[in-house]
Amino acid sequence: MASKLILGIPFSAVVFDCDGTLMDTEHHWIEARRVVLADRGITPGSDFSARTKGMHYSECGRLMAEMCGRPEKAAEVTERLLDEFRKLVVADAVTVPGAVKFVELAAELAPLAVASNCPRDIVETCLESAGLLHHFSRVVVPEGRIRPKPHPDPYATAARLCGADPGASLAVEDSMCGVHSALAAGLRVIGVGPEPPTGVEGMEKVEMWVERLDDPALLAPPSGGAAVVPPRRAEDAPDTAGRPGLPS
Repeated sequence: MASKLILGIPFSAVVFDCDGTLMDTEHHWIEARRVVLADRGITPGSDFSARTKGMHYSECGRLMAEMCGRPEKAAEVTERLLDEFRKLVVADAVTVPGAVKFVELAAELAPLAVASNCPRDIVETCLESAGLLHHFSRVVVPEGRIRPKPHPDPYATAARLCGADPGASLAVEDSMCGVHSALAAGLRVIGVGPEPPTGVEGMEKVEMWVERLDDPALLAPPSGGAAVVPPRRAEDAPDTAGRPGLPS
């Protein structure tokens, strides 16, 4: 499959995270967690949102149950968390700035997929409401043998289902949990968000961090159209063949 360029980076497929990257839902997760914890008389600390950003919802529910002193209620807390989040996102499904245009442009260049830690129904409902779902050939979520991020499974599987080698694929992410997942799968990564994390392992491997998906740098190649970094060879990517949890 021929490579195109974004930011001068050659790619044969683009795999997007959903929450916080395409859909402006992080505030819904914050509110859902607040409501569930408030019902149990708990007020999360100021660092709680940063700790749980990108975390799989079941792990977040387990952590919240432990905060409440009821670890045995992890499944119940997780289900309540998802219920609250679904209500919020259905009532207010909004894309992040620039997401629609960037996805439309990327879809003209290569196959697109989504790799998310959210349940499939939430991801597909969000993308459908935003008019974006039809652009994605695959939506990959933790189910069956696919482990959640930060395991490499979601990104490695998404690239394979697009018919692309992970080393020739580009990930677009807003959380370090997702960045670690994509890097472990061998994809190149563009980070998006208000500001890049500092002093975090893995950030040095991110090709570029942009504040928004309508950043002009994302919409045009560098001067001359030449790649700013050499293509990653397939043999340089981590070997995911036969890895436990990764579908063949």
